[in-house]
Parts: sequence; C-alpha cells; structure tokens
Amino acid sequence: MNEPPANEAAPTARLPPRRNDGVTIAGATCPVCGRPFRPGGRRRFCSAACRQTAWRRRHAAAGPPVPALPPRPPRAAVVYECPRCEARSLGEQRCPDCRVFCRRVGPGGRCPHCDEPVAVADLLGSGER
Repeated sequence: MNEPPANEAAPTARLPPRRNDGVTIAGATCPVCGRPFRPGGRRRFCSAACRQTAWRRRHAAAGPPVPALPPRPPRAAVVYECPRCEARSLGEQRCPDCRVFCRRVGPGGRCPHCDEPVAVADLLGSGER
C-alpha cells in the first residue's frame, strides 16, 4: 500500500556517516602555528603546546593595571545637602526634617565660627550650589 511511486528514482548516492571522523572531517590547519593536521573529535590544535599557547593568548592581561581610586573620606567627614529644604548635615545621609535622602556635596567639616557644616569645595570656591 505504501509503495514509492514508479516515476521516482531510488537514491543512488550514499550519504557519509555522521559520526565517523575519518570520513566526515577533512584535514585542517592549526590556528596557532599554521601546520596541517588531521583533527579527531573536537580537536582544534595540532599539539598540546599549541593548545596551551592559544589559551595563554586568550587569557593574557589586557594591559597595564588600572590605577586605584583615591580613598573616600569617612562618612563622618562628608557634607550632605537635602534636595528639598537645602539643609546641610555632616555625616548624615538622610534629612531629619524631610526624611529624604540627601545628595553628597563632598568632604568637609564644621565651621569653627558658626558650627554649620561646610564643604571644602565651598571654601575653595569650586563648588556650585
């Protein structure tokens, strides 16, 4: 009942076996040294030395080390300013009146005359409010 049609030719070409490395994989060249070799399985390099060299090239250091950032001053020496009421506090990141988080102005301390928090940037004139 399930016979192929008479006008259809039977396949004459044999397909190569899918998992036979000797038939399906042709010769290759080593990406490290350029020598030809016959790969087998998942082999990509001609020798263990070339495999190691490729790994070392992939994992080589990118260049000179990145310099470390200068350390930040401790939080107790940082001036914060409330975005709502513009009140400044020293070492407190949250405004006690508005209960919102303050923005960091920079390192600073208490003014010896009025005892208010003053940022170093304010004293140097480079800080903008």
